[in-house]
Amino acid sequence: MDENGYQPELRLPRVAVDAVLFTISDKTLKALLVKIKHGPFAGRWAFPGGLVRKGEGLDEAARRELCEKTGVVDLYLEQLYTFGEAQRDPTGHTVSVAYFALVPPGITTLSQGEKYADVGWTPVHSLPMLAYDHNAIADYALRRLQAKLSYTNIVYSLLPNEFTLADLQELYEIILHQPLDRRNFRRKILTLGLLKPLAKTRRGAHRPATLYAFTQRQPMNVEVL
Repeated sequence: MDENGYQPELRLPRVAVDAVLFTISDKTLKALLVKIKHGPFAGRWAFPGGLVRKGEGLDEAARRELCEKTGVVDLYLEQLYTFGEAQRDPTGHTVSVAYFALVPPGITTLSQGEKYADVGWTPVHSLPMLAYDHNAIADYALRRLQAKLSYTNIVYSLLPNEFTLADLQELYEIILHQPLDRRNFRRKILTLGLLKPLAKTRRGAHRPATLYAFTQRQPMNVEVL
């Protein structure tokens, strides 16, 4: 067995998980990247991930990897796709089960640990050339996130507990990378029963804006767009 846990004589693929962790920061959709410290991709950026341990489930492995980097335990996590090209990892045949996850802004505690040289948030639309096939994973994850905005309520995972309708619309526009009609968006979102107005407002440059909260912060299917 080599240092990567591969046993060439068995010629069996390893199973790994890789996770695209999205957040909104500085009005930009960003993803968490880690810099690889050793091996053929040393110095290159990638998404956090690793081999699935014996007796460990796939979701459990993905949550472990993300928790080790961010300290976040309660986050929205969804399996994306399985990437299994035999040559995707030069150290040995590795099948990767990719995930995407969502966290609200304000995650400040990032840990690179001993495994990586660095860790940080990068704008999704200006990612560098990543290690392995992670640029393909990034494209797949972004398309899945954009698609799910139209028929689920998962945006709750990217917002604080209290927010304005302007905050909500801005989040949709940032992720979809396009403007939305203000009147139509607000009329539709308020008829879905997803939000409840709070008895307080936020002061800004104009008149105070009503603060809202989600009626429930659990994933559900609903026609939003």
